[in-house]
Amino acid sequence: MMFKAFSSKVKPPESTLDDRKQAAVQFLQLVVAGSIDEAYQKYVDMRGKHHNPFFPAGFPALKKAMIENHKQFPNKQLTVRNVLGDGDLVAVHSQIVLNPGETPIAAVHLFRFDGNKIVEMWDCGQPLPDDSPNEDGAF
Repeated sequence: MMFKAFSSKVKPPESTLDDRKQAAVQFLQLVVAGSIDEAYQKYVDMRGKHHNPFFPAGFPALKKAMIENHKQFPNKQLTVRNVLGDGDLVAVHSQIVLNPGETPIAAVHLFRFDGNKIVEMWDCGQPLPDDSPNEDGAF
């Protein structure tokens, strides 16, 4: 009987769209909880890039900013409202409250994945006015 040889290098399984959507949400939840090192270790390819205009380029700079933000707002809350995916892109639409009782922020984080790692990220946020004339609300 003859057996075929196989490579000892096992390629990790490709992630599915549902895996990427779950990873994007878990990344944000870990960051908000202050587990930023864990979030980056599990979900980010540090060679990737982000597009937040307020911080220097590269994920190391964004990670540092997230650590500082958590020190400033340790009780931050995140409520995920919608998660959308298309190919290697995942968008997370959420409500963020920096300090309990303060005005929420409507935020969208857009992630591009390569396999199971985030390699590119965009984000934008909008403070929600207390006296909005829109009865439909932001969510």
